[in-house]
Amino acid sequence: MSSTPPVVLAFAASDPTGGAGVQADLMTIASLGCHPLSVLTALTAQDTAGVEGVRALDPDWILRQARVLLADIPVAAFKIGVLGSARNAEAVAAVLADYPGTPVVLDPVLASGRGDTFADSETVQALRSALLPRVTVVTPNSLEARRLALAGPDTQLADCAERLAALGCAHVLITGTHEPGTRVTNVLYGAHGMLREDHWPRLPGEYHGSGCTLASAFAAMLAKGLSVADAAHAAQEYTWKALQAGYRLGRGQWLPNRSFAAP
Repeated sequence: MSSTPPVVLAFAASDPTGGAGVQADLMTIASLGCHPLSVLTALTAQDTAGVEGVRALDPDWILRQARVLLADIPVAAFKIGVLGSARNAEAVAAVLADYPGTPVVLDPVLASGRGDTFADSETVQALRSALLPRVTVVTPNSLEARRLALAGPDTQLADCAERLAALGCAHVLITGTHEPGTRVTNVLYGAHGMLREDHWPRLPGEYHGSGCTLASAFAAMLAKGLSVADAAHAAQEYTWKALQAGYRLGRGQWLPNRSFAAP
């Protein structure tokens, strides 16, 4: 029999397009040689152009899904996406409390690419107080970093990373897609400042699910035993290639091709 692959458990909402959400997590994790598990946190009605509605699941069901899985299958890393409510964030934090040595990647999806809100102020506060202290790395874009850090629009991203680290998060990877320039600059910070800076050619068009892809790839790389710095670079490289090979299925944003390396 073949060896057992590392297992990554994703907490995320469903995205019917497959571009983002739990569907994107599963495709990314599997394409990188890990076995994906999933705990559904919310349902969405959306297409490639935007989100029409979100319905959060009851936190008791999140706990039930996770407890049943984790009693049976050892997990090498966790990935967290859209949670749907503050109570759901607290429920996931309660699960993570039982696995303090397992890497956790949090993608704080506060809004869709079109600007549809996924997190109200109460949910943002729950992310800050309940989840960030239990996270190995949080992967906000620059807009999310400023909102999560309760910072103004002109606040330097390094200052945002410092504020997030002060809440107990071990590492912060801030992506620069929303910042100006011909290149996208992504910076990984630790408790004492910048750890690495990566630059990627800016691709044309808009993409649906790039953040989910990056965070899931990051979790998969950590599950495979890479250091945080090496996992950060490997996840970025995978994501950039998936975007470069992306395709457009509907009338809205392009989707990453997470199977770009498949024959």
